[in-house]
Amino acid sequence: MNALAQFSTPAIDVTPEGSDYETVRRVIEMITLDYRDQPSLETIAAEIGQSPTQLQKLFTRWAGLSPKAFLQAVTIDHAKRLLGTEGLPLLETSYEVGLSGPGRLHDLFVTHEAMSPGEWKAKGGGLTIRYGFHPSPFGLALVMATDRGLSGLAFADQGGEQEALDDMTRRWPNATYVEDKAATEPYVGRVFDRSKWLCDRPLRVVLIGTDFQMRVWQSLLKIPYGKAVTYSDVANDIGQPSASRAVGAAVGANPISFVVPCHRAVAKNGALTGYHWGLTRKRAMLGWETGGA
Repeated sequence: MNALAQFSTPAIDVTPEGSDYETVRRVIEMITLDYRDQPSLETIAAEIGQSPTQLQKLFTRWAGLSPKAFLQAVTIDHAKRLLGTEGLPLLETSYEVGLSGPGRLHDLFVTHEAMSPGEWKAKGGGLTIRYGFHPSPFGLALVMATDRGLSGLAFADQGGEQEALDDMTRRWPNATYVEDKAATEPYVGRVFDRSKWLCDRPLRVVLIGTDFQMRVWQSLLKIPYGKAVTYSDVANDIGQPSASRAVGAAVGANPISFVVPCHRAVAKNGALTGYHWGLTRKRAMLGWETGGA
């Protein structure tokens, strides 16, 4: 049995509060960089500036297992061969070999529709997009929605809210934007609460982009939970095998982060490569998925 299978699914409320996200982010980053040293809980806690007991409770509540158990399960079950022969960092290795177990259909059971070419050419003209900032396991989440469904999901560090909002509104400059946290709040639960990932109540998303971008994003939606694909894989899937670089650009332009799982796309050599909302946040997403397998 995969060692990760023995751990229970995290509690429904996994959203870190206050500075908890920064703590979890630093722990994941430390494990990623120092995996060869197999750092103990005490070592990690000293580096973070918390007591071992405090850190253990926080990380376990968030990820469903302790930092030590997370590191050991990944290392023992899956990482030795790739770590020895390929020299990949631990979380890259675990992601590449699919540590979270057998692939499933897209975990969020997303149903999607695309805006028409005319609507895209209008750059959002005629659209009303409601938005709000909400706590999430990965820092502040900027959630955006039209009356047809979720249209945007971005992330911001504390103090970076306006930058994230500007980034998203530039994509559809002619839309009308209304701050409405009450309207966007329900999407937060649907996205980050695993108990609400129900096939009979699919999350509706609205893709707003070029025809090429939408084909790339639709391909990303096929990636099973716990699996990785390369940009070349996506290019082949959409029938344009020579367009890996353009695929990479479209992946980077994905407006619905996490839900359209661009964090599961890796370079040909298995490296995580860049992520629009920060490489450490990408590692955090992979760790969250692994912990909840």
